[in-house]
Amino acid sequence: MSQHTLAVLDDYQNVSLKMADWTPITTAGVQITVFDNTITDTDALVARLRPFSILCIMRERTKFPASLLAQLPNLKLLVTTGMRNLGLDVEAAKKLGITVCGTQSGGNATSELTWALLLGLAYNIVPNHIRMGSSAPGTKWQDGRIPTGLNGKTLGLIGLGRLGKSMAIIAKAFGMNVIAWSTNMTPEFAAAGGAMFAGSKEELFKQSDFVSVQVVLSPRSVDLVNEAELRLMKKTAFLINTARGPIVNQAALVKALKEDWIAGAALDVYDTEPLPADNELRTLSDKVLMTPHMGYVNDYSYEMYYRETVECVAKYLEGTPIRLL
Repeated sequence: MSQHTLAVLDDYQNVSLKMADWTPITTAGVQITVFDNTITDTDALVARLRPFSILCIMRERTKFPASLLAQLPNLKLLVTTGMRNLGLDVEAAKKLGITVCGTQSGGNATSELTWALLLGLAYNIVPNHIRMGSSAPGTKWQDGRIPTGLNGKTLGLIGLGRLGKSMAIIAKAFGMNVIAWSTNMTPEFAAAGGAMFAGSKEELFKQSDFVSVQVVLSPRSVDLVNEAELRLMKKTAFLINTARGPIVNQAALVKALKEDWIAGAALDVYDTEPLPADNELRTLSDKVLMTPHMGYVNDYSYEMYYRETVECVAKYLEGTPIRLL
């Protein structure tokens, strides 16, 4: 029987054991522990993880820098969802003799959520829903904000990779104009992705009625959207960020919302996750529509992630690891 012990980390919704058949692992004698919360204190995290030889992680919820990996001498296998995890030092893991495997990432969960947020902003859906559920005297049937129609409006995409291209396709179905910009984008690249090249970052922010962030977090993209960019936006425009929190400077965004530089924002990602209870964004619910980093969370994604996580562990136990990073 196996001497391995396995932990599933950051299973916020307690779905990992329901979304896949783990019997290939349990019948091999592997004990499974599921954690549904994130620990940010390093010492506490080390104490939690040190007993385990196998860790199954949800991409980037818990970071695994070299300094943490070095304190986990029992760790032999680390399986991450996705084939790229910017929060995991893969090279450091390899040097420590830790096998690292990944899963595929399928579906269009992020672009679907982005459109849900965009439409929620445009039509003020959440405040209207709350109003419809209120029986308080004097509650208005309709509020004073007129919904923002999409036909003829301009969607500005910061980034035009796989997600950006899917956004462009849907935008055109709504009759929107689509413009795009990224650091190295050319007019030809934009056209191939279904958009017009904005010419510059400044022009994208000036022209857009909706700005959607679709770029990868890197040192170059931190604070890519800051006070200067937000001041260029129309007062009627909206910002949507489903990429990574630090790409949009939070202090600048809070200021923009409080001082009405823009009409509103929708966020699925934050500098610190889970978002602290005292974060100022939580006080701006009339201006910002927030979700708890659901951009790659849906039934299809969970089934793929956990099914292939089980496959990775089972193959490792057989001595033939797959999808090595």
